[in-house]
Amino acid sequence: MSTHLGGTAKPLVVAIGLLTTLSSFAANTLISYKTDQPIELDGVAESTWLKAAPLTLVLDNLPYEPVDYKGMRETNYSIQSLYDDDFVYFFVQWDDPTKSLARYPWEKQQDNTWKRLMNPDKTGHENTYYEDKASIYWNINARGFDKKGCDIACHMADAGGVVADVQQKSAGRKFTPRQGETIDMWHWKAVRTGLTGQFDDQYVDSTIDPVVNKNWGRKSDHKTGGGYTDNITDDQLAPAMGTRMWNETDSYAVVPEDQVLFYDTFKPGHRLASIIVNPFTGSRGDISASGVWKDGKWMLEFKRKRVTTGEMVNEQDVQFSDLSKTYHFGVSVFDNSQINHLFSHRVLKMKFEQ
Repeated sequence: MSTHLGGTAKPLVVAIGLLTTLSSFAANTLISYKTDQPIELDGVAESTWLKAAPLTLVLDNLPYEPVDYKGMRETNYSIQSLYDDDFVYFFVQWDDPTKSLARYPWEKQQDNTWKRLMNPDKTGHENTYYEDKASIYWNINARGFDKKGCDIACHMADAGGVVADVQQKSAGRKFTPRQGETIDMWHWKAVRTGLTGQFDDQYVDSTIDPVVNKNWGRKSDHKTGGGYTDNITDDQLAPAMGTRMWNETDSYAVVPEDQVLFYDTFKPGHRLASIIVNPFTGSRGDISASGVWKDGKWMLEFKRKRVTTGEMVNEQDVQFSDLSKTYHFGVSVFDNSQINHLFSHRVLKMKFEQ
């Protein structure tokens, strides 16, 4: 009898293992569905999105926790995708009870001087006066990404504050394990790109020398113009541009039409935006987006050409040219935080519906 049971148990175990593997694949796989309907980027899910089954997950990991950290420690996250002959589209939602658009705002003091509001943690990074953000990392050719996800590019400082033999204050650094390996990083920034309707298209390579690049392996795609810069005078004592008070609707960054010399007619307590923004041109502006916060939730709708062109495109951009291929990615969101973010250790995959 034991021999008979042993003979039948092996295929049963194999079958259970196969079902577990298939279930895990399904749970971690986003399907991008073919559409022939126009998609308007407005942060609102049109009926076309009903076709796209969402991939849902809980983001509940932080790379580090600052002293007196008041940000979220977990959030529910979902992502959907559609595609057509030219573009791939995404609709992302995550819970966030606070809409954070006050990034280092200028505030006029009682003595009529101006102050940029900041409250950096011990690593020198901000978790108080900052913006909400979201990012997606797409593997280009980094070995190990399909097993560990974007964790392979995240290198936290040890107890002595050392990363790659370099002593520093930062909590960690991003770089790929080997020369020639890159990861495409799509980074939506509620303040710096929110009013320009874009992501900041960036990438990660293997640079570990801060002299070569102060942000180590994290770099920006090639641009021909546009971008964001601090709204500050040369003496760093006041805003350089803008005449409108800060608000959460259309004045949390200084847009092109308000880029006139600052003229102080304000009263103590009034705030002004501390960042000047212009739309990216070139590869850094490849991703168009619209983000809407409502009832404790961010809704982010965006698109990018399936196949991009431009300088260093193969090193900087994932190319969705092969519809039969599986594309590995990872996601994170930032709750009013400069570098601290919520993420999942799950390795995510995207496949295109044929």
